[in-house]
Amino acid sequence: MALFPLSMKFSGDFVLKLLPIDTEDTMAEVAAAAALNAVGMHVAAQPGKTIRIKRQGDDAPFDLKMKVKDSGLLPTETIELYFE
Repeated sequence: MALFPLSMKFSGDFVLKLLPIDTEDTMAEVAAAAALNAVGMHVAAQPGKTIRIKRQGDDAPFDLKMKVKDSGLLPTETIELYFE
């Protein structure tokens, strides 16, 4: 377990934010942590929709069961989040 900072950009948000997570977190846990920092503040909630994560510039999202340590992401790299 290690602290791992990522930069996050939530679709519809105008602010790039630093998100401290753990290398053992799954992408579903990262999505939940990111939601606490954006949904309901800068991004409208969309009940019933899943938050997906992708590396900035990638087309495909990460599997929600994938752990951060297995994602190939680098510290402070930017992830994009969106409702699916």
